[in-house]
Amino acid sequence: MKKITLPLLLMLSLSACSIFGDKEEVKADENWTVERIYAEAKAALNIADYRTAIEYYEQLEARFPFGVYAQQALLESAYAHYKNDDPETAIATIDRFMRVYPLNENIDYALYLRGLVNFHKDVGILEKYIPRDESQRDPASAEKALADFNTLISRYPQSKYSDDAAQRVVYLRNRLAQHEINVANYYMRRTSYVAAANRARYVVENYARTPAVPEALVIMAKAYKIMEMDDLSEDVMRVLELNYPAHPGIADVRRSILEE
Repeated sequence: MKKITLPLLLMLSLSACSIFGDKEEVKADENWTVERIYAEAKAALNIADYRTAIEYYEQLEARFPFGVYAQQALLESAYAHYKNDDPETAIATIDRFMRVYPLNENIDYALYLRGLVNFHKDVGILEKYIPRDESQRDPASAEKALADFNTLISRYPQSKYSDDAAQRVVYLRNRLAQHEINVANYYMRRTSYVAAANRARYVVENYARTPAVPEALVIMAKAYKIMEMDDLSEDVMRVLELNYPAHPGIADVRRSILEE
């Protein structure tokens, strides 16, 4: 039997998308009540038929723009857009919900959902099946997700979403810190020592208690030493040796000093 190659798999996937993309548009009957339209949208959402759910939610909002159903429909349509791989529309919908209904009791969920959208944003279809180092990805969406989760935890500490948000904050801080280390190491290889030291210092100052901190100290110590800023290099080494006495980078820095 022939093996399915990656290009062929992609072609099949695209073909399937085009086939299923011709789905007939749904339309709520003119006599349907707001409750009926919402129930149809919710039923579609529950079976992961996100396109149908979105269409019903949009019709509900157009026909009944005021009231609790309109508010709930807007928030649930944001979730449907998120699950339908349309993060930009999901974020725009969440922003509109938060702007129009700032006192809604589900604002904490809106913040959490926006954080989730940003958390998973920019993950291509291949990366869902072939993972890569998260720290190599553009950090912009991760920074936005971190801000959303931190806002949620700060404003709504008792929210049922805060515990999960707190765990994601830890992950995001580690990921963003490692991204800065990657950039700092790049600058070291390019002999841009000032830029490398600044990136490493940013990790120490903004991502305390992450696994990247000792590596940041090592980079700082090396960069300062190369730039003949011996006092600064020694200050960093004392911090490194005091807080991470077993880190292999200590011997590496000391060895490079002796070799000069």
